[in-house]
Amino acid sequence: MPVTSKYQDKNVEQILSDVVNVLEKHKASTDLSLMVVGNIATNLMNNNLPAAQRKVIAEKFAQALLSSIDTE
Repeated sequence: MPVTSKYQDKNVEQILSDVVNVLEKHKASTDLSLMVVGNIATNLMNNNLPAAQRKVIAEKFAQALLSSIDTE
């Protein structure tokens, strides 16, 4: 089932490109990049979501991440 988003692909791609450019500028390794992205996700959830919703959102985020990675 395709996932639909309320955000335009152009906006998502531009932000993604900007983030990747910052990581490349700092010559961040894969593990450092993942740590930074994980910390951003954690900070967003802790600072912008009610405590009662954080676990549910984190679990959905983890499921979405697992379903989006290539396993081959």
